Amino acid sequence: MSQSPNCVTTPPWWQLVNWIADPIGFQKKYSQKYGDIFSIRLTGIGPFVIIGNPQAIQEIFSKDSQFHIGRANKLAEPLIGKNSLMLMDGDYHRRERKLLTPPFHGEKIQAYAQKIIDVTEEIANRWQIGESFIVRSTMQKVSLEIILQVVFGLSEGKRYKQIKPLLTDWLDMTDSPLRSSMLFFKFLQKDWGKWTPWGRMKQIHNKIYNLLQAEIEEKRTKIDNTGKDILSLMMAVRDEDGQAMSDAELKDELITILFAGHETTATTLSWAFYEIYRNPDVIEKLQREFYCLGENPSPMEIAKLPYLTAVCQETLRMYPVIPVTFPRIAKSPIKIAGYQFDAETTFMPSIYLVHYQEDLYPEPEQFKPQRFLERQYSPSEFFPFGGGSRRCLGYALALLEMKLVLATVISKYQLALAEDKPVKIQRRGFTLAPTGGVKVVMKGKS
Repeated sequence: MSQSPNCVTTPPWWQLVNWIADPIGFQKKYSQKYGDIFSIRLTGIGPFVIIGNPQAIQEIFSKDSQFHIGRANKLAEPLIGKNSLMLMDGDYHRRERKLLTPPFHGEKIQAYAQKIIDVTEEIANRWQIGESFIVRSTMQKVSLEIILQVVFGLSEGKRYKQIKPLLTDWLDMTDSPLRSSMLFFKFLQKDWGKWTPWGRMKQIHNKIYNLLQAEIEEKRTKIDNTGKDILSLMMAVRDEDGQAMSDAELKDELITILFAGHETTATTLSWAFYEIYRNPDVIEKLQREFYCLGENPSPMEIAKLPYLTAVCQETLRMYPVIPVTFPRIAKSPIKIAGYQFDAETTFMPSIYLVHYQEDLYPEPEQFKPQRFLERQYSPSEFFPFGGGSRRCLGYALALLEMKLVLATVISKYQLALAEDKPVKIQRRGFTLAPTGGVKVVMKGKS
């Protein structure tokens, strides 16, 4: 085997333009030409080795201690702040992850289940028979409301009314490939006041931080701070030295949760509805599964349904919200998949390339939830939430939200796609979303 993988030879500035415009098409094109491991160069960001080989990805995930991962995510710092878990490495990362884990697992997650159903019903009840609407916009409302109530502990009051439109405006500022460009080109990151995109983004960001600071301070003044929301739980945890998270850490982690949880869940739900209503057999199987639960099943009974779980998994396989996992920078020379790489080489495991491998997923362009009932996939064959030491902390909450929103809508409302045409993938910030947001029409109530 040669000492280094093939390298894409087009000019780096052109590679960056294509990576921003169509990262899926970019990977597809060059993996067909060079195989499942190849190098790219993106102007201003650097060279990367794209890895679309499950065995090589397993090697990388098992050697996470040999990489700088937080440093490789610097591109996201202007959005999520330098105190975000995503930007940390080493002991600091281990400490923060340990502090953040309890609110996202076990009984804590189950406590949020009914709230997810209530929020979904409240928003879905506004739909009118015969009217069409954009699924993604509606799912954004559902997802944002869940984050405000479950994570921030806000459901009413002045601060709730102020922060809600600000969060929506902030996330909508990168809703197309062109508007997303400012995240990749440093020269566009100039704050010349609210008349420039970056200036407006920073202005909204600061307003959100001020509101979060006020919320943290108010929670701290309450003597009996027994809030069940994630922010309250984050404020209550202590590390081994008895230290709590600082206000700066709390705010950056809240913004990270918002950024990583709100956009991604709303997008994945949009794709799920798109595929479910395109495939009559899928909706029939889901309805049969819901019917077998009887009247008023508990949220956790719904969450355990095998076919519903498979539908969520197949959606996440076909439509990864980000095309690659967190980049990893080698601390020292390293051997991966038989290739020898220098220190400071940056690897990007490709979710998309693995999720569309024919030998793993026959007919990968087809929506087939059944494949997840017939086969168990390893963490390097199916990894929509990333892998290794960087698997998304909120994955259990995200999956629970997906399942409960889908079950609530499908069992109580009759929807249909409003347009009989394929929906394309479009960049939205660092994520990928359905172009047009998936339009559906309300046919009736069950």
